[in-house]
Amino acid sequence: MASASAPPRALQSSEMLSRDQLLHLFARFSVLTSQPDVKKRIANAVKDKQEAVAVTTAIQEEIFREMGIDPRYGIACLGKVNTVYENDMELMIQFYRFVAKEEMAIDEAELEPSEFAEKMLTQQKLQEQQLEMLKQIRKYNPDEQSAILEKLHKQLESANFDSSAAVLAPDQIQEVVSRITSSSAKTSGSCFFQFLLSLLFGLL
Repeated sequence: MASASAPPRALQSSEMLSRDQLLHLFARFSVLTSQPDVKKRIANAVKDKQEAVAVTTAIQEEIFREMGIDPRYGIACLGKVNTVYENDMELMIQFYRFVAKEEMAIDEAELEPSEFAEKMLTQQKLQEQQLEMLKQIRKYNPDEQSAILEKLHKQLESANFDSSAAVLAPDQIQEVVSRITSSSAKTSGSCFFQFLLSLLFGLL
C-alpha cells in the first residue's frame, strides 16, 4: 500500500528573518531582476497598465515562498530591517543595494531606453559627488557630522526631497562646522551612517 504523501511544510510566519535569510533574498532578487525574461515580465506589466512595483513585490513574494517563508510576513519583515539590523553595517549596505536594485528594475521598465540611460548617468555623477562629500565629512568629529546632517535634512526638505539636493559643497560643510556648538548635535551616529548610505544608493 502506497504511503500517504507528507503534508506541506508550514511557512514561517513568526520571528524576524535571520541575517542569512535576508542576504539570500537580496542575492536571489538581484539575480532574477538581471535576467531578460524577468525584465520583460516587468516591462509587459507596465505596458498592460499595471504598477511595476506590484511585479517586483510579487517576485520577492515568490522568493520568500521558495525559502519556506509566508510571503506577506516576509514583506512585513523587510519594513523592520532598518530597526532590527541598524548596527549591522554589512547587512545594511546589502539592504540598500537591494532597494536600489528594485528601483532600478522599475525605472528600466517604466522609462524609454534613452531616458533610463540618462537617469543612470545622472545618478552616477550624483553618487560621485556624494562620495566626495563623504570623504570630507569623515574628517570631522561626531558632533560636527551631526550638524552637517541637520543641514542636509533642511536642504532636502526645502527641495521636497529631490535627491539632487543631497549634496553639500566643501564650502557649505566648512560653514556648518565653523558655526557648530556642542548643543547643536541632535542625530545619533548610527542614524547618520544610515542616512549617508541611503544617499549613496540613491534612495531619497
